[in-house]
Amino acid sequence: MDTLFRKSDRLLANTSTDIVREKMGEIHWNSQLITIIGAKGVGKSTLIKQYLKLNYPPGDRRVLYCSADTVDFSTRTLVELAEEFVIQGGELLAIDEIHKYKPGTTDWSREIKEIYELFPDLKMIVSGSSLLRLKEGDADLSRRAVKYTMPGLSFREALRFYHDLSFPVWSLEDILAHPHDLWQMVSSKCKPVALFKEYLEKGYYPFLLEGEGEYYTKIEQVVNYIIETELPQICKVDVANVRKLQALIAMICSETPFELNANKIASALEIGRDTVVEYLKYLGDAKVLNLLYSDKKRIGKLSKPDKVYLENPNILYALAPAKVEIGTLRETFAVDCLSEFHVVEYGKTQGDFKVDSRYTFEIGGRSKDFSQIAGMKGSYVFADDWDMPDGAKLPLWMLGFLY
Repeated sequence: MDTLFRKSDRLLANTSTDIVREKMGEIHWNSQLITIIGAKGVGKSTLIKQYLKLNYPPGDRRVLYCSADTVDFSTRTLVELAEEFVIQGGELLAIDEIHKYKPGTTDWSREIKEIYELFPDLKMIVSGSSLLRLKEGDADLSRRAVKYTMPGLSFREALRFYHDLSFPVWSLEDILAHPHDLWQMVSSKCKPVALFKEYLEKGYYPFLLEGEGEYYTKIEQVVNYIIETELPQICKVDVANVRKLQALIAMICSETPFELNANKIASALEIGRDTVVEYLKYLGDAKVLNLLYSDKKRIGKLSKPDKVYLENPNILYALAPAKVEIGTLRETFAVDCLSEFHVVEYGKTQGDFKVDSRYTFEIGGRSKDFSQIAGMKGSYVFADDWDMPDGAKLPLWMLGFLY
């Protein structure tokens, strides 16, 4: 235990608390079991370490932070660690990268459940890949855990992180009803259109703070890690098909926008059509892709998405810098923002997107008009390069204030 405590002390000491995401205030930290899942690189580990550092004095042995992918877990189980920690007076155990504990198994879920039942006074924070589904590992654990999902930085958060500009979250309903209020608030402090262009290229991942030079390289590494390591370990994807998954991503990057022809892809990659659909869903769960369907209520296990986007604009710049088409970039941003808290469907015949079966959105540049959604109730145009609201035509950057 002494070794684990020393590692924990060092990791917490090396964690900066200069900028803390607002997610910190949304989490009920006093719950017995908290799980935080999200894509690699969005800042889960940093958030947990910041919470511990801000709420416990240095060297406090009531708290322990450790990562499940270290050599320390090659000789001990999670249950053994928890028991020893509790005996020594431990109160809060944070286990990061839980999906790396005994890769290829669901032992972690059974052990976390056992710890939960054996030591009711012990609080646990568990974090892992966005591919984790607690209900798949153990349904009983899913009911016990308070689960949170962590996305990358929104445009609003990026303004605070990189430009020290703080603004509140706006609901979609408030944006649509009072766009001039939002515009006045933001434009009084900055030029949002210019900063929005900057965000589309760089800003979604907090590791931009570590330096711009390697930013896109790190994004590539995140995507490759998900494909080469997490999908085989968590989703049991055949390692022999890893290169085919990479080829699938390359195909999506090469066509902008990407309207799916599963049979064509299956033929090109020499895998079955159903396997293509399955892999796309894995990549969607892993937050590499966003999958859009024209009718989410009728989605079946083998239903193919109607349209496929990379998960956020920064991935588009990292993986296909020579093929960034402005229309796809705009739509990628809109889908990323809206899908966090809303049901987004492919418009197919009218408008680009249907949102919550209530609104129809058309996404475009400053010249975009209402011809494609004329006369439709609840229809709006969100335009890039558009400075201020004009009736139902709103600046695209406003969607970046949804979280």
